[in-house]
Amino acid sequence: PLHIMTGNPSTHDTWPAGIPRERPLVLERHREERQHELLQTIADVVAVHRAIDAHRRAIVLVGHGWGGAVISQVGEAAAVVALVYLAAYAPNCGESVEDLRRAEGAPAHVDFLHRDAAGLLAFAQDTWPSRVAQDVPIINARVLAAAQRPIQADSLDERLGGAVWHLRPCWFLVAERDRLVPPALQRRMAMGMGARMSSVRSGHALFLS
Repeated sequence: PLHIMTGNPSTHDTWPAGIPRERPLVLERHREERQHELLQTIADVVAVHRAIDAHRRAIVLVGHGWGGAVISQVGEAAAVVALVYLAAYAPNCGESVEDLRRAEGAPAHVDFLHRDAAGLLAFAQDTWPSRVAQDVPIINARVLAAAQRPIQADSLDERLGGAVWHLRPCWFLVAERDRLVPPALQRRMAMGMGARMSSVRSGHALFLS
């Protein structure tokens, strides 16, 4: 099958371990049309739908971090055979990413990200390595911090119109040392989805550590 991956930018330059690879695959990264920011959910969904429509074979959607909210809405396409969540958010129908964090007692993203005049959120470069990639060599983490792209603040409060993980087989890889998406929240989401769950002793950038 073809694997289409979407999620936090600058951290998915390596194919992650823990994803079933029973047959040869091609990894096609989902690229946002505007390279300088992560778009709001609805635009991300449209972009991934286009990637799905461009291929005529079985597809596994992979979401990392924020990308979990995206694949949860596009997996209804007939070509999609499974969903894989990597330390990802998996809101239910009517939930947002921030709703999940509030239910877990975790601080909102606006509490630890810098918000600019355009409403875009990003880590300060000196805090990104310790929050996202504390187990990645510091020189690599600093490069990734410089390459990060901001996210629209409003997109984190967008509530899902549907949650396709109710309809597709799911896998969830928990990052046990994640300082961005709380590991307890990851496990709760995985169990709520009925996903096949496994874990790694890693920070959020689990396939770079």
